[in-house]
Amino acid sequence: MRPTEILMQEHRVIEQVLDCLEAMAQRVEGGEELDQESAKQALDFFSNFADRCHHGKEENCLFPLLEQKGVSREQGPTGVMLQEHEAGRQHVGGMMAAIEAVAGGDSSALADFKSHALAFVSLLREHIQKEDHCLFQMADQAFSEQEQQQLLQDFSQAEHDMGAGTHENYLDLATKLAKQYGVQCRVPDSSSGAGCCGHH
Repeated sequence: MRPTEILMQEHRVIEQVLDCLEAMAQRVEGGEELDQESAKQALDFFSNFADRCHHGKEENCLFPLLEQKGVSREQGPTGVMLQEHEAGRQHVGGMMAAIEAVAGGDSSALADFKSHALAFVSLLREHIQKEDHCLFQMADQAFSEQEQQQLLQDFSQAEHDMGAGTHENYLDLATKLAKQYGVQCRVPDSSSGAGCCGHH
């Protein structure tokens, strides 16, 4: 398996939780109360699985190697991807602040949650498309077999640094939220023995 295939598998999991977040925002738009516990779980997923682990692999391993191959950060795609990662963090922070405000009795903050949620969903869906169909193809063509193997080792270390079982726990959370919100589950069933993201 190539490093980019691992990242694309993780994209499918992230898209699944984006679908859940979109459903949360639509329920709020329809006048329902926000399920604060589920919203917090989704934001925990985005902060740790999507940002710390997945974006960490890209920012600390993949992008620097691409730049060593001559891809420009200033004029090239890695710079754009980094800007979009940061924009995503701003939206996650906005959603966290909105949840805290709602918990404190400020129902008007529901509108802030919804607007940040929908903007985040749109941003990440487009971001994932750019990486899947442009950036990762560049990487596949640029890296030698030895460099691919080194990236795989670096990715494995990044997951290990998250803590034993953490990666799998977030995959389980993605499945739980998908069932709760009735969205398509893209995470392989762990009981089948086929793990996601290179896990077995």
